Amino acid sequence: MTAPADLGLDLTVPPELSARAPAEARGAARDDVRMLVGRRATGGVEHRRFTDLPEVLRPGDLLVVNNSATLPAALPGRLPDGTPVALHLSSAQPDRYGSHLVELRRVVPGEAAAYYPPAESPARAGLRVALPADGAAVLTRAFTARLWYAELTLPADLLPYLAEHGRAIRYGYVDRDWPIDAYQTVFATVPGSSEMPSAARPFSAEVVARLAGRGVLVAPVTLHTGVASPEAHEAPYAERFHVPAATARLAGHVRAGGGRVIAVGTTVVRALESAADPDGTLREADGWTELVITPERGVRAVDGLLTGWHEPRASHLLMLAAVAGRPLLTACYRAAVRHRYLWHEFGDVNLLLPD
Repeated sequence: MTAPADLGLDLTVPPELSARAPAEARGAARDDVRMLVGRRATGGVEHRRFTDLPEVLRPGDLLVVNNSATLPAALPGRLPDGTPVALHLSSAQPDRYGSHLVELRRVVPGEAAAYYPPAESPARAGLRVALPADGAAVLTRAFTARLWYAELTLPADLLPYLAEHGRAIRYGYVDRDWPIDAYQTVFATVPGSSEMPSAARPFSAEVVARLAGRGVLVAPVTLHTGVASPEAHEAPYAERFHVPAATARLAGHVRAGGGRVIAVGTTVVRALESAADPDGTLREADGWTELVITPERGVRAVDGLLTGWHEPRASHLLMLAAVAGRPLLTACYRAAVRHRYLWHEFGDVNLLLPD
């Protein structure tokens, strides 16, 4: 797997810049977050509000969004000795080999479930984790030091089981558990993501309507996110995706007419690039993608990207550098820290444009 990104950003994100709650809980509207716009052609940055998006984009541009809905993918469990653990489930569907990937995390009363360093993790082949309502997960083999393949035995189908017993995955920078609705975007129609495709969270019905009125097009893809780790900074692993034929055709039409294809989130970049020919032509695609996008590989089907703010060593930064270039990405991140933008899934956003 690709090592953590080392792009020479040389910055530290102060803890107080983590968005600890949704915008709505901070007294704002969902679309009332900040948006830093960076333009590769000039290297310049500008400070805007997300509600400015329809004016920043051009008529004829295409926004491609992820319509995956977030699952309540964190389940309470117990080890054979009675120790409570949290089990984070990766995706609603088993992988191509029929197994689920899971992560075990330490239960900390009153706080988010904590990361187990590999040397301290109880995970081992054959370990049975008891789940609610007589469910169980049996670990079969390691995928990484953090993630394990598991066989699930549940008293009901997975989606209703999660709806009854699960909750949204939460990390330590979020102040408390929030209902699953806080982790859904306005485009969420296909359940399957373990964590929210968060770049689209600021979109509201009003912003979408203004985009349409401006002549900016919107089209969906699906990519179900796996279980990330803000501690391990692992590269993305295989994820299920679908690029519809209509979206592929529309993207080709937009680019042929001089418009720009703007991905809403790193998940959309991964889906589109997995469906692109070497010349950038998009085709309908469905399956699992293991594509890892780096500056050396570059992007073929994407012209710009709307994304959240990632940790300075997160592997996603390699993808961002492929879209924006290292100089612009560095300028954006330094400006974001200097002007105190908010990080993570409930935070502010970064729009990276070619010009």
